[in-house]
Amino acid sequence: MMKDSIVLYPALGRGHLTSMVELGKFILTHNPSFSIKILILTPPNNNNQHTPSTTHFGCDATTQYIATVSATIPAITFHQIPTISFPASTTLPPHILSLELCRRSNQQVRHVLQSISKTTNIKAIVMDFLNYSATQITITLNIPIYFYYTSGASTLAVFLQLPTIHEKTTKSIKDFQMHLQIPGLPKIPTTELPTEVQDRASQSYQVYLDLATSMRDSDGVIINTFDAIEGRAIQALSAGLCLPEGTTPPMFCIGPLISPPCEEEDKSGCLSWLDSQPSQSVVLLSFGSFGRFSRTQLKEIAIGLEKSEQRFLWVVRSESCGMNSEEPSLDELLPEGFLERTKEKGIVVRNWAPQAAILSHDSVGGFVTHCGWNSVLEAICEGVPMVTWPLYAEQKLNRVILVQEMKVASALNESIDGLVSATEFGDRVKELIDSEKGKEIRQRIFNMKIGAVEARAKGGSSQVALNRLVQLWEEC
Repeated sequence: MMKDSIVLYPALGRGHLTSMVELGKFILTHNPSFSIKILILTPPNNNNQHTPSTTHFGCDATTQYIATVSATIPAITFHQIPTISFPASTTLPPHILSLELCRRSNQQVRHVLQSISKTTNIKAIVMDFLNYSATQITITLNIPIYFYYTSGASTLAVFLQLPTIHEKTTKSIKDFQMHLQIPGLPKIPTTELPTEVQDRASQSYQVYLDLATSMRDSDGVIINTFDAIEGRAIQALSAGLCLPEGTTPPMFCIGPLISPPCEEEDKSGCLSWLDSQPSQSVVLLSFGSFGRFSRTQLKEIAIGLEKSEQRFLWVVRSESCGMNSEEPSLDELLPEGFLERTKEKGIVVRNWAPQAAILSHDSVGGFVTHCGWNSVLEAICEGVPMVTWPLYAEQKLNRVILVQEMKVASALNESIDGLVSATEFGDRVKELIDSEKGKEIRQRIFNMKIGAVEARAKGGSSQVALNRLVQLWEEC
């Protein structure tokens, strides 16, 4: 008798992979007899400086991560999708590259799934929502299709509105200048929706429209969230109140799924530096793999930090200078003398730092974040209040939810040209660490930290949702 398996298909990128691995581990806690098969997309080997290649996705670290998971959890195995070549003239930003790579890999995915099905009984395929184009081949294999939505229930409720909005109007969203009224959510200004869906005539709009339609038509959507942070949105979605009758797929909220802090070598010395700082006194500034700023903006941040007089740990990524250009030094990027003047209160790290380990450190009392959902969940699970600085994708929507609904963050105000001034930045950082408002935010997020533990505990909302999902798979 063949073993039952669940196939997981993450989007390109380390964050998507680790979140999917955590989902696989959580599934195994409920049914250890399942085997978990994870399909791995390979970034194109591309020398074009305008299109991200393997170096942009941390492939060496990802390879090591996969090897570690394989060695420690035999029930999880990884299946590489053969590399797809892109024309040398291809020019794609990272998030669009992932969508296009998935689309071009469909035939290879079909072959891998057919190979897996020879030795195991595939009960379901769970694909990252960005891999929606794979439904073109999975639907022909007669396998139940589920989506894994790696952001929150609130943004999902907004995205699933897109087919309804498309049917009701011929206008582009950018021409609305209105608020969306969605049950379980605060009012959502249409200006806060991602740039990709603003113009009805754009290719990216059609992508998101197809994505939302595919999710509506699926056997179910798994969401990385939990009742204590998005109770109103979850309740409204689950009751079918957000969409026209009969169009809401089954919802399974099984979060928080985040990777535990890893024991990596502290090459930058930031963890040992934190050991010497007072409790809850340090603000972390970290903006994700693609969160890069101009030199002008970096200098405004630096001036603001110095004026705030707060302790800080800052992960600096500057705008790309091209494939053949040397990365500018911190002295070139930051105001003259800044590093020397702030050496007693702050530390600046280039490009990468162990974010999860930093957020779990007792010295950290605040987090300036780009509002990527993995980062949001890491902060909530450690009870660290936030200042929001969204940069791309659904991050502006996340800001609305964090600031207005959860009330665990404050928002930075940008000028008309998109620049955040030194004064504004410094004021928000100081407010987070040293004000009554900051204390109130800290208390609320501490309560959510407790809620995160309860959701994953026996009888918790996430455990109950996963039980329901696994039972469906066992019966099919």
